[in-house]
Amino acid sequence: MSPVQIVLLRGINLGARNRIAMPKLRDALDEAGFDDARTYLQSGNVVLSSGLSAAKLADKCSRLIKKQFGLDIDVVVRTRAQVAKVVALDPLGEVASNPKRYQVSFLDGKISRETVKKLEAVALESERFVVHGREVYAWHPAGVARSKLWALLAGRGLGVTATSRNWTTVTKLLELADENV
Repeated sequence: MSPVQIVLLRGINLGARNRIAMPKLRDALDEAGFDDARTYLQSGNVVLSSGLSAAKLADKCSRLIKKQFGLDIDVVVRTRAQVAKVVALDPLGEVASNPKRYQVSFLDGKISRETVKKLEAVALESERFVVHGREVYAWHPAGVARSKLWALLAGRGLGVTATSRNWTTVTKLLELADENV
């Protein structure tokens, strides 16, 4: 049996741009040979089984979305085991009292020390963040609307592809992945 992987699409269904209906995405993935693809919410979260490496799976999904939907979408992939480690680490769990304001940015590579310094420079005194490998955990107690830290994490200035999910979504994706095991 192939490993369970979590496919995270960047910037899907935000407002009127990059619209993809999740049933159509599941159908496209099914046609591509992923017969167990499941989606969560409308924001581009897919759990499926694949023997492909993370990089190859991300590339295949990105090409499939370009072909089927005409959209250039960045994709970041983690295995079920990697997401389980993200949840187990939970470095801000003691301060992050609202899971909707506790974000994890999943990166396709590690960020530079210079980028970490940029994050430190824009973070509000009340905000917290922890960089651990290819994830950035961030606590935004006042929300993300006016957060310069969030704007930098959500933008393209990190030097790597990144996509963020709130803690509720991260833990739900792990639950879905566990159902696929």
